[in-house]
Amino acid sequence: MVTILFTVSTAEGDRAAWLEDMVVHPDCRGRGIGRRLLNHALAEAKMAGCTRITLLTDGENHRAMRFYSRAGFVRSAMTPFRLNL
Repeated sequence: MVTILFTVSTAEGDRAAWLEDMVVHPDCRGRGIGRRLLNHALAEAKMAGCTRITLLTDGENHRAMRFYSRAGFVRSAMTPFRLNL
């Protein structure tokens, strides 16, 4: 499954998207499902007029980082902060 959140980037003045969640069951990995989900998410973001899509992944999830790097994502200079409420 994949979830996209749409927003407006005040820094860029354009619509932007967050790839909030993308999950492929471990038993189904390696079959191209993740690539198809990602391609669909990217196409939806483009159709919505987004000029950027951002995602976060756990710093220890090297497999996900390789996956997103191969898809053209690059590391951001931004540092995420979180406050649990």
